Amino acid sequence: QVQLQESGPGLVKPSQTLSLTCTVSGGSITTNIYHWSWIRQPPGKELEWIGSIGGSGSTYYSPSLKSRTSISRDTSENQFTLQLSSVTPEDAAVYYCARRVVGGPFGDWGQGTQVTVSS
Repeated sequence: QVQLQESGPGLVKPSQTLSLTCTVSGGSITTNIYHWSWIRQPPGKELEWIGSIGGSGSTYYSPSLKSRTSISRDTSENQFTLQLSSVTPEDAAVYYCARRVVGGPFGDWGQGTQVTVSS
């Protein structure tokens, strides 16, 4: 069974770049039927999809965050990474990594990691 685990700093200063890594076990991030994604939930708000990386390495981003987002991967470590630049307090949220079959719902989730944006 696949497991996903987020890691990264819980506190980021405004204007800096948020960087989170998702380590995957029990499944390969190069499997083409899956998209590996980042999703966040700000306090009191709904889940927001940030972007995904496919098994081939193709990336897909939310239009509202695309200018500040980069998702990459390390296939040797079976990890994928989110970088969100120029963060503001509005980027504070619980950040999740998740997996879904292409075109399907998000079926596997990490536990989530809280990110605070503050000086």
